[in-house]
Amino acid sequence: MDLHLKSLFDRFQEQFGSGPGLGPGSGTCLMKVEGISSNFIKLLFKASAALYRTEPWRRLRPGHLFGVRVGKDSDWSGKKQPFPCSQFIGGDGGDIGFYMFRSENDAKKMTGSRETIRVPNVELLRVTYELETLMFPSNRKMIKSLSLEASGNDRFPVIDVTRCTSSGELQFRNPTLEELKFVYAFMRAISLVHPLLQADKEGGPNWTKLISFGPFIETVDIQWPPEMARGHELVAVTISHPPGQAYEEKISSTASSTPTKYAEPPDEVTFMDIRVNSNSSSRHCAMCEKEVNGDQSLCCGRCRAVVYCTSLCQKQHWKESHKSMCGLYKAMMEREEELVMKIFMFPCSAAQPCKWLESLGIHQKGMWRRKCSCYSHCPFGLLPVKGGLWDSWGGLDDEEYPGDLPFHNQLRDGISSPILLSGWSEYYNLRSLPLSSPVADILSHPLTVYHILTALSINTKNLLLKGKEVILHYLGPEGEMDWMPAFSEISHLLNGLGNIQIIMVGPEVPTNLSGTTSGISSRVRVNLVRGVYQEEATYLPSPHVIVGLNCALDRYSSWGGALDLIKAIGIPAFFTEQSEILCANAKQVLRGAGLHITHPVTPNPFRSPVKNHDSSTNLPSYSNGFVLGVNA
Repeated sequence: MDLHLKSLFDRFQEQFGSGPGLGPGSGTCLMKVEGISSNFIKLLFKASAALYRTEPWRRLRPGHLFGVRVGKDSDWSGKKQPFPCSQFIGGDGGDIGFYMFRSENDAKKMTGSRETIRVPNVELLRVTYELETLMFPSNRKMIKSLSLEASGNDRFPVIDVTRCTSSGELQFRNPTLEELKFVYAFMRAISLVHPLLQADKEGGPNWTKLISFGPFIETVDIQWPPEMARGHELVAVTISHPPGQAYEEKISSTASSTPTKYAEPPDEVTFMDIRVNSNSSSRHCAMCEKEVNGDQSLCCGRCRAVVYCTSLCQKQHWKESHKSMCGLYKAMMEREEELVMKIFMFPCSAAQPCKWLESLGIHQKGMWRRKCSCYSHCPFGLLPVKGGLWDSWGGLDDEEYPGDLPFHNQLRDGISSPILLSGWSEYYNLRSLPLSSPVADILSHPLTVYHILTALSINTKNLLLKGKEVILHYLGPEGEMDWMPAFSEISHLLNGLGNIQIIMVGPEVPTNLSGTTSGISSRVRVNLVRGVYQEEATYLPSPHVIVGLNCALDRYSSWGGALDLIKAIGIPAFFTEQSEILCANAKQVLRGAGLHITHPVTPNPFRSPVKNHDSSTNLPSYSNGFVLGVNA
């Protein structure tokens, strides 16, 4: 009977293949790796569990190959990257895991249309997620003795290095400590960046169901475990798709996720006089900064992003700087459609703020007075306040703004806990707000703060879930000092658990408000402090997290001292920028200050849906449009 079943299985395997993957993990055990510590094993399992939670197998298939670069080639034995190519398996059947190859060529040889091909003398590293009940006794004993973290409910990673012999058999060995170090860095990095892949609907053939992704490259800084640091606590990990030299960054100053195919414009460029839409407000020439009316300005005919007063300025700007940035701007303009929030039913373009506010009936009313320049003569935080919440929201109908009321029936496992939100749709639904309500434009600030505390910063999320207080240093407040009624919404989202102390520090805090405390609710209070952060921080309670919204890091020299302090104290800090180009500049500033970006640039789900433009470009700009983090 056994021989008959084996014959049937062999014939089935010969006809249909064995499916993706090379079968379950072997009997290798990390405890047998020379020089490994128990702490590093725990960190490996923790990183593996974090990757598992991001569910890469929902979109990624073996055909999606990734380039991997960890640090410098000289950091590794043989002066080259151990496993510079990887793929995820299990998304379309077979064992769940990922494979890492010695080269892209090896990966392509072993990736068949329906199965993993056994190629003689090709060595690869495998990480497979297996049920504990099916693991070898040595691994089950290790999991129990070290209390290792599970991936999902009951799976754990099995890591081995596999080689196929000329006869088709598989040989296994334990990975070396250096190989495990490389895998650790990869798992930490890929869990952060793979969600950033953008589907290219026109990039793949029609006959395949395989999702095609646009070219992608992102570098993140990963912290080594103490025993691995060797004097360098962090290492830069670059993930690219597809792998290969075509996507190496040749212009480091852009520091963006845009592949090089957009970075270098052709030597000969035909200059075109493209007129800017006459409905737009006055702009500034990118070259001479002269103010020009919308119907008189020109823009680059290749990227259509940069505004000029004359073709003379356009040609001069190309020679001096735009030539190296034009491709990047073009790629950003092409991604504009992805940033549009199509769910809202009010006008979402505010090139002329006053007219936009007038169209909604809220011009020069309540908190909306900070959304145009009509009240620029009034210091931040000192707008005259008439009365209650209705006045604060500019006289919107009662059902169009959030009332000062708790959320009902929001329990987890029968108990109250902070409400975790995924985006505007969920929030508007919970508050029963019509999608014609523009309140998201102002609520972007408090809900971005809440998103950072409950989604991006693991430490503050855990503190709030335990009902403890979180201290947040909020740098550079301006108009938000007049939006305290909107910030009270954070207290309702806490849903009866935890407290938040927000300390707003900045030179725009009025002297007569400095040192005051606004108890906007029983769970959220705001302190105002006038001054620059690096000079005032020693007098403030130590923060759990630092936040700067719409901070324009590259435009204000005063950020230098604040960033030096953030580096010195090592506290997680998150910043938002309004456009991709500001993010690219911010990354350059942060790296120049010696800070390592641990949360890569991502679109903020609570960005304002209202589109603006930078004064000298047509690049889309959204309040709190993108978020990035350091020390996280």
